[in-house]
Amino acid sequence: MKVVGFCGYSGSGKTTLVEQLIARFKLAGQRVSVVKHAHHDFDIDHPGKDSHRHRTAGAFEVVVASRVRLAKIREYEAEGEPTAHQLLAELYECDWALVEGFKAADLLKIEVWRASTGKPVQYPEDPFVVAIATDSPRALPQPTLLPVLDLNDPDAIAQFLLEQAPRFDYRSPLIDPDDDDGYPADAEPGRGPAAAAGRD
Repeated sequence: MKVVGFCGYSGSGKTTLVEQLIARFKLAGQRVSVVKHAHHDFDIDHPGKDSHRHRTAGAFEVVVASRVRLAKIREYEAEGEPTAHQLLAELYECDWALVEGFKAADLLKIEVWRASTGKPVQYPEDPFVVAIATDSPRALPQPTLLPVLDLNDPDAIAQFLLEQAPRFDYRSPLIDPDDDDGYPADAEPGRGPAAAAGRD
């Protein structure tokens, strides 16, 4: 699996870029998954639905599936902020995982920046930023030797990633290299690493 993060402040265009890249990666024959950081109060379930009733009754996890999709909803037993690595460990096998948000994660990432937002940049202080996608390259506040990509040219950004695919090969830091069972070091089989985070 290849993993690349997309960091930047709200309004910079991260979600739009990720959406555009998904379509282009699929056209290139790649299976793509997304990990996205959300606000603490987000929900995908609705009162009155069977799954919501099961969850509010106290179920730890509810899995809902049909012939075309599956959703899993997990309630943390104690509040805990899962890391990008823990959420990546939850994914089914894919070619690329695009991680939106998690700007402090130790993942290779592309910074998405627009001068019009008036927000600072991350690349001078973050060694994990490998490129900058922007619509205003001349306005970058600090010079850089990093590749500067045109935010309005998602084809070029997709090509940049595909051409450098081996660079984005992912090895989870949660996997103990001396452990042959393949489970993340902080998770119990069948529970998932984010569950382990929620118990802390």
